[in-house]
Amino acid sequence: GLRGALTAPSPQDWEQRQEEDTLLIERILLLIRNVLHVPPDPTEEQGVDGDASVHDRVLWALHISGMDDLLKFLASAQVEQQWGLHVLEIISLMFRDQNPEELAALGQGPAGAEHREDTQELETLRQRELAEKRARALQRPSRHSRFGGSYVLQGLKSIGDRDVAFHKGLHNLKSYSHDLGKEPQRVPRRR
Repeated sequence: GLRGALTAPSPQDWEQRQEEDTLLIERILLLIRNVLHVPPDPTEEQGVDGDASVHDRVLWALHISGMDDLLKFLASAQVEQQWGLHVLEIISLMFRDQNPEELAALGQGPAGAEHREDTQELETLRQRELAEKRARALQRPSRHSRFGGSYVLQGLKSIGDRDVAFHKGLHNLKSYSHDLGKEPQRVPRRR
C-alpha cells in the first residue's frame, strides 16, 4: 500500500514511480482525510466519562499502524511536496476537537503544575517590579537637566560690588578661583 509505494530503496526508484503508485498514495490520503472529516455524533457516542471517542480511537489506530510517521515523512520530505496540502488537512482534522491549552499541558504531569506555579510567581514578581519602576518614574522629573544651578558666593565680591555668581555644580566649589573659565594668556617662548 502506501508504505510500499513510499519506501523506495534508491533515488532512481523515486523518479520511476509508476502513475498507479501516485494515484494509490493520493487515494489513501483522501481516504484518511474523509474518515477524519466525519463529525462526532453525540447520540451515538454515549460512553462513560473518560472513554475514548470514536475520533480518538481512529487516531490511535493510525498511530499503531505507523501512519502518523508516514504523514510526518510526507510533510517534511523535499521530494514529496505535492502531498503537502493533503497532509496539512489531515493534521488539522486530527487536532479538530482538541483544546490547545490541554494539549500543551498533556504529558507534563506534576512537573507541568510546578512550571505553571513558577510562571505565575514570576509574572507576579514582574508586575510588582513594573509597578515600582512606574512609581519611581513618577517621583523623579521626566527629563534630566544639564544645568547644575547658580549659586551666590557671599563674601566674595565681583565687579560692581556684587557677590560672585557661581554657575558650576557645588562639587566644583573647592577648586574655585576668579580665573575659572578664562582662557590663559599664551606667552611666546622667545620672550
